[in-house]
Amino acid sequence: MRIALDAMGSDKAPKPEIKGMQEALHEFSDLGISLIGKIDLLNNANSLTESSRLEIIDTNEVIGMHEAPSEALRLKRNSSIALAINLLKEKRADAMVSAGNTGAIMAFAMSYLGTVAGIDRPALAAIFPNLKGSTFVIDIGANVNVKPINLYQFAVMGSITASFMFKKANPTVGLLNIGQEEKKGTEITQSAYKLLQQSDLNFVGNVEGYDVLRGSCDVIVCDGFVGNVVLKFGEGMAEIVSEMLEEYLASASKYRVRRWLSKPVLSEFISRMSYEEYGGALLLGVNGTVVIGHGRSSSKALKNAIKTAICAVQGKTLEHIAEKFQVK
Repeated sequence: MRIALDAMGSDKAPKPEIKGMQEALHEFSDLGISLIGKIDLLNNANSLTESSRLEIIDTNEVIGMHEAPSEALRLKRNSSIALAINLLKEKRADAMVSAGNTGAIMAFAMSYLGTVAGIDRPALAAIFPNLKGSTFVIDIGANVNVKPINLYQFAVMGSITASFMFKKANPTVGLLNIGQEEKKGTEITQSAYKLLQQSDLNFVGNVEGYDVLRGSCDVIVCDGFVGNVVLKFGEGMAEIVSEMLEEYLASASKYRVRRWLSKPVLSEFISRMSYEEYGGALLLGVNGTVVIGHGRSSSKALKNAIKTAICAVQGKTLEHIAEKFQVK
């Protein structure tokens, strides 16, 4: 398996990308990486792994985080993002991973790869930790304005992906809303509720914000505006809790020994809440496996983003989605 890795995407690129790549190559013996970036920065950032499994592709173009996707698509066809997605298009890579400009990645993916037949809009899906394991939330930012049919399609893609990522047959699906009653929410969510209720999905009805972390269902569906707010709130909460626990462990009191004895448990809790554990979000609905990481991604997050891409390819997620939406 070969992954196309954008080396210029993260805020501290290319150091996290290089280290994450090295860790992934060490962990997965059958993995190959095509690393795309500015060759002078790649050579200066770290000692690159000498391996026949590593291909380095030079480019002088980089898309910044604040560049307009439409402008990037028009003017930066030789950027690291564009070249990585083009490798996917030409079947020279099985998946693409980047922690770069989300809008630009989506624009190039839709332009170069196209959408799966039968799907109106691609969506971003991310894994959230919960009390029982993990919850798949879709959409987390790709579509601010949606129609009921879009939410239904997100649910189908999310259910298929969760079944392979979580190795769980017929995963449960919930619609994120302001109450559990069928008539709650906007006209769009009420109409989407009916579509989901009439579908062959394992639909459990409306769920609320606390259900994301409680693990009330395997897949939670929402529009990208709401999903992105949930994502950012979750990341912020995890960071604040982490800081509070570190403060608690460092403070002086007669219970200091007891706190240090509990440190391993608290550390495990912090790690479960961290976005680094899940790496990146899957862009579902395009004709290729694309994983988008956080701009602040560390090497650990990027290694796990590569792992997410590997799992999606091995589970043949794209093929199963395409089969489900195949026009009959």
